[in-house]
Amino acid sequence: MADDIYDRVTARKVSDLIPDDLNANQGTERGNFMLTQSLQKFGAGRSILLDKNGRIIAGNKTQAKFGELGLEDVIVVQTDGKQLVAVQRTDIDLDSPAGRELALADNRVGEVNLSWDTDALAAIGEEIDLTPWFTADEIEGWGDEVPDFDEDPDSSAREIDVDAMEFDCKCPKCGFEFIKTNL
Repeated sequence: MADDIYDRVTARKVSDLIPDDLNANQGTERGNFMLTQSLQKFGAGRSILLDKNGRIIAGNKTQAKFGELGLEDVIVVQTDGKQLVAVQRTDIDLDSPAGRELALADNRVGEVNLSWDTDALAAIGEEIDLTPWFTADEIEGWGDEVPDFDEDPDSSAREIDVDAMEFDCKCPKCGFEFIKTNL
């Protein structure tokens, strides 16, 4: 494998990559802003995933934003999935403030920039079984009004009226009250 590794690495342009036309993640306004900030401050932090034809499986928003910011160069590493591709940043130390902030930004952008397109999921669900990734209740709920998972800390619709809740458990040590659930 070591002999042919360099044959599996090619240089391309971000515009050569083909977005997923059925991407189930619509993204969020806040996540898009965070992605922009992260790419401007740190550059690319992780790889995106392409199929054998150069179509984007994962990382559609990163590819689009990368191009919008005028960044063009892409390094493509071909693999059959039996090798883990690791991106090594030569300019950042994890134990530095920049390293810790990049780690935080990478995880947080992924969390905040997720908003499911239920029409796309329904179309995908006609081709594959979605139950390993979604519960039956989640799938059934797609016919109703789609919940907005975009984080909006100012949204009163997501506030819980704790005073109106009935608690059925209380911690004997600290007095914290909570609702018992069957997990």
